Amino acid sequence: MGVLLLFSAVCCAAPVSNAISAYVALATGARDDGGGIAVGGSVADIPPRMLAAYQRAAQQVGKHMPTCRGMRWPILAGIAKVESNHAIGRSVAGNGDIRPKIYGVLLNGSGAGGNTTVFPDTDGGRWDGTATGERAVGPFQFLPSTWDGVGKDASGDKTADPHNADDAALGAAIYLCGKGRDLTKHSQLEAAIFQYNRSGEYVANVKGWISQYTAAAKGPALDNVTGGVRTVIEAALAQRGVPYSWGGGTAKGPSTGVCCSPSGKSGASIRGFDCSGLTTYAYAQAGIRLPRTAAAQAGVGQRIPASAGTRALKPGDLVFYAYAPGRDSTIYHVGIYVGSGQMVNAARPGTVVRLDAVDAMSGYAGGARLL
Repeated sequence: MGVLLLFSAVCCAAPVSNAISAYVALATGARDDGGGIAVGGSVADIPPRMLAAYQRAAQQVGKHMPTCRGMRWPILAGIAKVESNHAIGRSVAGNGDIRPKIYGVLLNGSGAGGNTTVFPDTDGGRWDGTATGERAVGPFQFLPSTWDGVGKDASGDKTADPHNADDAALGAAIYLCGKGRDLTKHSQLEAAIFQYNRSGEYVANVKGWISQYTAAAKGPALDNVTGGVRTVIEAALAQRGVPYSWGGGTAKGPSTGVCCSPSGKSGASIRGFDCSGLTTYAYAQAGIRLPRTAAAQAGVGQRIPASAGTRALKPGDLVFYAYAPGRDSTIYHVGIYVGSGQMVNAARPGTVVRLDAVDAMSGYAGGARLL
C-alpha cells in the first residue's frame, strides 16, 4: 500500500526514489514509447521531435524573412515527408541532431536515383561526407551549395547544420520564402515547391501531403464552447508542440523540470510541461488554481466516475488515468478533454503537447468537472 501511495507523483514534479522508479518503470514501460498523434487528426506519421522542429521553424522564419507571409508547419512537413519521410528510422537527439546522417545519391550523372547532371564538390565533404562530388544532405535534402545560402543556426549551438532537425527546417522555411513570397496564395506556394524541385509531379505530391497535414492540424470544433471552458481549452491547445518536461510547467507557462522520471528521463534541461503542469497552466488562465500532481487534481471539482464511461465527459473536463482505477491514489496521468473523444495531452518524456484520443492512455479513471 505504501508503494501505491507514491504513484501520484509519476506524472508530476516530485522526484521518486530509485526503488519506486524501478517498479514504476516496469509498470509503464509499454507506454513510454513516444507514439500517438502529435497534433490532431492523423499526424501519427511525424515523429514528435521532427514536428517540433517544423513548428519552431514556422515561428522563427519571420525573424530572417520579415516580408514572407503564410509559412506554416504543414508546408515544411509536406516537403520533409517527400524528401526523407521525416527522418524516420534515424535517431533525433533532444538538440535536433539526426544520426545516422541522411545522404542522397552522389550526383555524378550516373543515372542512379534519377540524377543525370554532374554536380562538382563545393564543400570539401564537410556536409555530404565526400569530396568527389555533391549529394543532398539532411531531412530536407539540401545540396551543400544551397545550404551555404540559407543555412541558419536554429538550435543554439552556433553551427548551421543541415543534419540538425531545427537548423534544416528553418533553412527550408527560408528557402521556400524566397525573397518574400506570400504562401497563402496558391500560385506562390506552388512556385516555392517547384523551386525546391522542378517537377510538376513533385509539386503535386508535396501539395497532397500539405493538405493532409493542414486538415490534421486544425483544432477541435469549439463553436458551442464558451466562457471559462473555452479559455482553458484554447490555452491548452496553444501549447501544442511544446516539449514534455518531467516536472515542467507552472500556472505562468512552460518551465524547466526536474530529474528524473520513472524511466530515468530528466526534465531539468527541458523547458516545457508534464501532464499536470499543463493542466495547472490551462486552468490558471480561467482563474482556477489546481494542486500540482495528477492525483491531487482528482480531488478538485465534481468527480466523474470511470463507471460512467467516457461519454460522460464534457469539453474542459480533466481526464484521469490510474494503475488501479477506483483508487485515486494510483492516478498517474491527467489530460484535458476537448470533445469528440480527444484530449490535450502531455503524454510522456520524448513527446510534445498534442491532441490524443482519450483511449491513448491505459487505466481510464474518470474525470473531474471544474467549470
